[in-house]
Amino acid sequence: MIVYLKHNEIDREQWDNCIKNTPGVKPYAYSWYLDIMAPGWQALVDDDYDSVFPVPGFSRFGIQYISTPAFLQQLGAFSPDKPASTAIGEFLDYMPDFFKLIDLCIGQKISTVGYKVSERVNYELDLSKPYETIFNNFSDHCRKNIEISARKCPEIVFTIKPDEIINLFIQNSGKEINGIKIHDFQRLKNLMNFCIINKKGKLIGVRGARKKLIFGLFLVEIRGNKTILLIVNTPLSCERRIDYFIVNELIKNYSSTRNILDFAGSSIPSIASFNESFGSVKVPYYRLYLNRLFWPFRPIAPSPHH
Repeated sequence: MIVYLKHNEIDREQWDNCIKNTPGVKPYAYSWYLDIMAPGWQALVDDDYDSVFPVPGFSRFGIQYISTPAFLQQLGAFSPDKPASTAIGEFLDYMPDFFKLIDLCIGQKISTVGYKVSERVNYELDLSKPYETIFNNFSDHCRKNIEISARKCPEIVFTIKPDEIINLFIQNSGKEINGIKIHDFQRLKNLMNFCIINKKGKLIGVRGARKKLIFGLFLVEIRGNKTILLIVNTPLSCERRIDYFIVNELIKNYSSTRNILDFAGSSIPSIASFNESFGSVKVPYYRLYLNRLFWPFRPIAPSPHH
C-alpha cells in the first residue's frame, strides 16, 4: 500500500537501502542529496520501502507544488524488485491533489492522463571495458583535442575550494542559465562540502598563471555511477581544450570498472556534442508537467533545467 510521508516521517536508513539496491541508480535520489538540494522533500512509499518516489515539494503564496531543483537532473520511481515503469504509474495515480502544479523530471516514460510529457536527453558512458577499447570509440575531433591539450601538460589539482569553482561558474557560465538563484549556489556549495567530507565526490581543477583557477569539475561518486555534475570552462581552458583532457583522465582512471560515467545532460548543442564525442550513448529522461492552478496563479516559474 502506498503512503504519503512528510519530510520528518521518512526513515532515512530504509530509504537509502531501497535506493542503493535499485539497478542503475543515480545519486540524486539518496536522502543526503535530497536533504541538501531539495530541503523539506517529501515522499510516496510503497510496502514498507519496497519502492519509493521522492517528492520535491515546495510552497509559494500558500500553493503547494512540485518542482525539479537546480543541480538535480531527475528523480522518479525506485525499486530493487518491481519494474520502475510499473511503479511510476502507481505513484502518479496516488499523488496527493493538494499539489496544484507538478513540474518534475523523472527517469521513466509515462502515459498517465493529464500530464504533458517532453523528452530530455542525458549522456552515459559504460566504463566496464578497457581504456583502449573506450578510446577507440572517441570521435576523431575528441582525440585531436585531447592531443592538443596534452601537449601543454595541464597540472590537475584536487585542492580547490567549493567557493572557487562556484565563483568561476557564476563568472563564466552562470549568467547564461536562467532560473538559478543564490540559494541554489549555496546548496551546491553544501553538496560539494558534504561529498568531499564523506568521500562521495571530488573537485578537480587546473590553475593557470599566478595559480588562478581556469577550469573546474565537480564529480559526484556513488557505487556504480560517477556523475559529472558541473564542468566550468573559461576562455583560456576552452582554448587549451582542458575539458577534453580532464574527462579523458577520468575515463582512464575508471576504465575496466563496473561504473557508468554520467555526463548529466545537456540539451545545449555544444555541450551535447562534447558529451557524445567520448562515445557516450543518449539515455532519455522525461519532464512531466501538470497545472491545476487557475488564473491569476497559473504562471509559477518552472524549474531550471540544464
